[in-house]
Amino acid sequence: MSKHEDAAKVAEVEAEKIGFGIDIGGSGIKGAPVHLGTGELLTKRFRRPTPAESSPEAVGAVLAEVVEHFELPGMAHIGVTFPGIVKDGVAHSAANVDKRWVDTDVAEVARRWTGHTAYVANDADAAGYAEIAYGAAKGKKGTVLVLTLGTGIGSAMIRDGVLIPNFELGHLEIDGYDAESRAASSIKEEEGLSYPEWAERLQRYFSHVEFLFSPDLFVVGGGVSKDHEQFLPLLDLKTPIVPAKLRNKAGIVGAAALAADNA
Repeated sequence: MSKHEDAAKVAEVEAEKIGFGIDIGGSGIKGAPVHLGTGELLTKRFRRPTPAESSPEAVGAVLAEVVEHFELPGMAHIGVTFPGIVKDGVAHSAANVDKRWVDTDVAEVARRWTGHTAYVANDADAAGYAEIAYGAAKGKKGTVLVLTLGTGIGSAMIRDGVLIPNFELGHLEIDGYDAESRAASSIKEEEGLSYPEWAERLQRYFSHVEFLFSPDLFVVGGGVSKDHEQFLPLLDLKTPIVPAKLRNKAGIVGAAALAADNA
């Protein structure tokens, strides 16, 4: 679909119901307009590879390309996810992108390159917020932990619908190991583990997190969540555990929703 066709589809929706999210990842940068009432993407995602030298300037240029594709109104706010700890728009760590991002104002980089005010959130936080707003945890009270199983383990805590940012549970030390070095889905692939073998590691991880935080619901995301029937039923927990609904669009949707709610 061309940029003009995408713009035409967006124009059909009332302006106040449109958000825009961009998800910065180690391999790709993707964005789309989002219907804030439903959480649905209004067009297909527009994706560009993350530059090999993923410096702030190189990534900023890609952000500009993504935004330009959709011909956003000048006053539109955008939400941006970042793979690292984010406080007040500033990166305090960087996972799978250039370390020059550390101590960089990501929101300012996005504003400078795109011309739009940007709200920046940790990628797992954005995914978690999307699940609360539109997905598997919508309407849930109490403490919800959204855990994404991928290259590492991303995590988001939401209490009574309020996001508690930068909740890094993938780096808990369990049995002398960084948790994600044993239980991430990338490790399952690298070591050739069967789902039952991997589930034993997940059991150790989720049991530990359950004991520490006594959540009311676990939501499990990441690409592997599409195969949830092969491993979630193998876990023995007191806490209900369900697969995420938004999957690979969660970052974009959550970023857009956070930007709208913090405008």
